Amino acid sequence: MDPLSRLLSLYPLQTALNVRCHFGAPWQLVQPDAAEGRAPYHVLVSGTAWLEMENGTREPMASGDAVLFPRGSAHRIHAGDGTPAPPIKAQGAFLAIETNDGTGSVSDILCGELRFGAEAVPLLRTLPDVVLVRTAGQPALASLRALIALLQQEAEGERLGTAAILAQLTSALFALLLRGWLEQSGGQGLLAVLAEPRLQAALHAMLAAPEHPWSLDDLAHLCHMSRATFVRAFRQAAGQPPAEVLTQMRMAQAARLLAHGRLSAGQIGEQVGYQSEAAFNRVFKRHHGVGPGEYRRTVRQH
Repeated sequence: MDPLSRLLSLYPLQTALNVRCHFGAPWQLVQPDAAEGRAPYHVLVSGTAWLEMENGTREPMASGDAVLFPRGSAHRIHAGDGTPAPPIKAQGAFLAIETNDGTGSVSDILCGELRFGAEAVPLLRTLPDVVLVRTAGQPALASLRALIALLQQEAEGERLGTAAILAQLTSALFALLLRGWLEQSGGQGLLAVLAEPRLQAALHAMLAAPEHPWSLDDLAHLCHMSRATFVRAFRQAAGQPPAEVLTQMRMAQAARLLAHGRLSAGQIGEQVGYQSEAAFNRVFKRHHGVGPGEYRRTVRQH
């Protein structure tokens, strides 16, 4: 399994495609701050628009663009001048449908949300406020364009299996968005290591066996670098040392096992590389804010 696939497998998510919009300009979509662990997204299937953040950042959007807000940041997407035409809402069999009386250029937008468990919060914090991927004129993003076309086709129909198909397609959308963003921008934080070919062997090893007592010498050897060169390159790419990245992976794996397995906290600690249950408990609480037992109870209650 490649490193991005292994990394994403540590962070299970729920997906939702909530609204299909067919607007004539002028129009706007206003999204307030979302709760932690919820990441709204929009896919501009056709038309043009402007994306605006609360800090004043403004980006044009064109047909085929997809934007994700990993930290749930408030934003506005709009087109046309003057007062936006009020939306007219209806409920389809699977999706809410919004239209308006705007007489200007037409835009089609799909809007949804990705929902992550508490174990994914450290990963989301390494992502920027906005992940914007542009597919126009990008042959390497043919898969993402094809997925957007499938989403549009399923969202417009009410056929057997549509709800299940939309759920699977939106899960794939997250992976393709991340891959496209990494290829276009190089990423940042933990994900930046995936975009650095020289470091992928070390990241792959840590993902494949997080319980192993990896030393800097081990990881540097895998990357055919000296220890000093490896540490410098890793810090430059990830913004943090290899040991901290390894701990993040271990805590994500531990959180998943606590949420979905039956092993005791001590057994889970051993599986992710801690011989001492007390040491595991301390590190887990530092990363997740609560101890393993309380984390398991809280997650299962929800």
